Amino acid sequence: MRPAHLTAEPPVVLVAHGSRDPRAAAATRALARAVAAARPGVPVLPSWLDHTDPGPAAVLRDLAATGHPRAVLVPLLLTAAYHRKVDVPAAVAAARQGGADIEVRVTDVLGPADGTVDSRLLAGLRRRLAEAEPGGVDGVVLAAAGTRDPRARGSVGRVAAALGAELGVPCRVSYASAAPPGAGVAVSRLRAAGARRVAVAAYFLAPGLFHDAVRSTAERAGAVAVAEPLTDLPELADLVLRRVDAVPVGSPVCRASPS
Repeated sequence: MRPAHLTAEPPVVLVAHGSRDPRAAAATRALARAVAAARPGVPVLPSWLDHTDPGPAAVLRDLAATGHPRAVLVPLLLTAAYHRKVDVPAAVAAARQGGADIEVRVTDVLGPADGTVDSRLLAGLRRRLAEAEPGGVDGVVLAAAGTRDPRARGSVGRVAAALGAELGVPCRVSYASAAPPGAGVAVSRLRAAGARRVAVAAYFLAPGLFHDAVRSTAERAGAVAVAEPLTDLPELADLVLRRVDAVPVGSPVCRASPS
């Protein structure tokens, strides 16, 4: 008989990047609550790669210690860059080294998977834009954190193209770090091309210094509005669960077990 504290579906472990800004951790916890509310009876546990405890390895060890034979780990990342390729597998390996005996299935990131931009992601971006500027716009800048990985930047470009197509306006990419252009430059370029009401869509999961900087530079460049990060929107919680449900039983497994 299954112990009372174990569920038929495996626990879901959310793994965020982590930030020194406490608002970021609060947003991750809020998203965990939203996902749990959408999937009653399934434990949904937040974790962070850096700056905030617990880390994913500690969460996996705790789940193994309480008898859970498996878990699904969801990287709360918008691109499949370094953190997804290196840090997430390293966290599973660290759980193994710590003695955890648990099967871990890792989902795709929340950004484009196999080149496809999920409709829930676009719906969340559109909702935040409408909240920030309900009067409509004739140009949009998709502001992302930034990465040196060209494939990851390509995925951000696909989101911008899909968002622009849905809105029927030009949509350009900007980055808060690691790659040009910055948000202010992107806003200025759209305005120079004839757009008069340019808004910024925040391709961020949580608030923090990057989003603050985007807001400041975009507003100085003449943006009429800067959207809030996605945080715990229902669309984002639904997207997390889509990623969980998309991991088939026969998919590759990271076995975190004692060496």
